[in-house]
Amino acid sequence: MLLYSLDPDATFAQALAASLGEPLAAHEDRSFEDGEHKLRPLLDPRGSDAYVIYSLHGGPNDSPHDKLCHLLMFIATLREHGAARVTAVVPYLAYARKDRQTKPFDPVTLRYVAQLFEAVGTSQLIVLEAHNVAAFQNAFRCPTMHLEAHRAFDGMVSELAGEGPLAVASPDPGGVKRAQLWRESLEKTLMRPVGFAMIDKRRSAGVVSSENLVAGEVDGMTVLLLDDLIASGETMKRAAVALRQAGAREVVAFAAHGLFIGPAADALGDDSIAKIIVTDSVPPFRLPLTGPVRRKLRVVSAAPLFAQAIRASHEAWTR
Repeated sequence: MLLYSLDPDATFAQALAASLGEPLAAHEDRSFEDGEHKLRPLLDPRGSDAYVIYSLHGGPNDSPHDKLCHLLMFIATLREHGAARVTAVVPYLAYARKDRQTKPFDPVTLRYVAQLFEAVGTSQLIVLEAHNVAAFQNAFRCPTMHLEAHRAFDGMVSELAGEGPLAVASPDPGGVKRAQLWRESLEKTLMRPVGFAMIDKRRSAGVVSSENLVAGEVDGMTVLLLDDLIASGETMKRAAVALRQAGAREVVAFAAHGLFIGPAADALGDDSIAKIIVTDSVPPFRLPLTGPVRRKLRVVSAAPLFAQAIRASHEAWTR
């Protein structure tokens, strides 16, 4: 197995390598004055089962499309020099939110990204909590592995909720299946009933609207509010306010990916949100280092989930 990381920070990749008990393989990363870039492996990849780790979030230095281009070219380079199989390990997959046409002449960007991965010879893709799992799986012709973020959060639920009544909620109709799967999993793990709720939300032309309608019983409960990502934080804030108005004792916001763009710190600082839990798929570099949001924030590593997936994939391939 060859394990590469294209992230100069490599914090997530180092945690993943430690979980696997494998070193990160060396590669050259060279930038040119005109903005072009060169990446090449420094170990012969011939015949290897290679895994390339790169989370495709924007910043702090490169845009999502810069990172996507680097990843695609490095995968192509490994295949060019004889790697038997190359798996893209992508904790956060850029452009996954645009998975269908909602306006005239809209792109379906997720499908185009899938075609790019396939064109360079990607053997497999492993991602954490895609925006729409069905759309993600249908977009790719190469094999994919989709990891559910709630598996990284399971261990802390008892600590957060205690023995009191508990519910899982989706902040919008699109995330209902995600929240329902976690609720079902928690009922088996905790061996007690877990409630479910959904908050009404509509978005058009980037503008979110809702009437704070909550479907489900949350009165007196600790509510685990689960989404795939937090961007501006407005969706989480609206949902938390609605849940508290419906009688929730406490709302804990969970998301696989903490993008925290724009005014996210202000929105998430609202008293309706007691805690914010995200994975390390995206480092929280956009949030201020101090203040109410940092005091609420907890980052849980998704590296063990990826290590388990990679180990299973490699073992199946080498049988």
